[in-house]
Amino acid sequence: MAIADGKADGKGWGIFRLRFFGGGGGGGGGAGSSSSNSSSTLSLTHHRHSRSSGRSQMGQVYGGAAAAPAARRNPGASSISSVAWSLLPTRRRLRLDPTSKLYFPYEPGKQVRSAVRIKNTSKSHVAFKFQTTAPKSCFMRPPGGILSPGESIIATVFKFVEQPENNERPLDQKSNVKFKIVSLKVNGPVEYVPELFDEQKDQVSVEQILRVVFLDPDRPCSQMEKLKRQLAEAEAAVEARKKPPEDTGPRIVGEGLVIDEWKERRERYLARQQVEGVDSV
Repeated sequence: MAIADGKADGKGWGIFRLRFFGGGGGGGGGAGSSSSNSSSTLSLTHHRHSRSSGRSQMGQVYGGAAAAPAARRNPGASSISSVAWSLLPTRRRLRLDPTSKLYFPYEPGKQVRSAVRIKNTSKSHVAFKFQTTAPKSCFMRPPGGILSPGESIIATVFKFVEQPENNERPLDQKSNVKFKIVSLKVNGPVEYVPELFDEQKDQVSVEQILRVVFLDPDRPCSQMEKLKRQLAEAEAAVEARKKPPEDTGPRIVGEGLVIDEWKERRERYLARQQVEGVDSV
């Protein structure tokens, strides 16, 4: 029984020890424990506050860097976009046939012709103009014009072929003459004048640069046959433009026809009067 009481007393003391150790352990111990707990709580709170303030400061720093003014980032983005746009192929307004060459029959000492079909593939009216590196020996007909959406025209190019030098074979002769076709978008069907391209230089686009290729006129080939067809079509179009437009409106009777018809009616009336007068007698 005593052992049981002793055990009970020991257990009770153990419990009280734990209580006093955690909660106070008598006056001074409780105050020391509470002060240590409060100091640790304060230090933990201060540490958390310092961490949160540090994070907020870091967030402000990095947030400020991430949310830099748009004006600071836009120059780089605009430069990148401009470079990207410059790398993209220019959208052409015209389609050429042939696409990059002008075929001429090789006839030294003569003026020869070539042809190129130009079609407006855009949805607006487009002005085009020929340019050449040899304006004294080459010219185009027409030198320029305005095409409506879907309209096409065959332009004829004239060139004087010089005699070969240094016993050079005819078809081995290379011509340094080049032709360039430029285009300009215009508002509606306006009258073509070359000054259009000078007034809007920033809107002018280079469609294609054509180089000269000589063909043997005595040797049949697909390029020569196609050139003959285009030249014949171009001549037919020129002749059609020379003819006056047909008058499909109502026919207006001239003054002379009206007078003649009035005279005929008058004569018939007089003749009938004479017949009636004879019958009455």
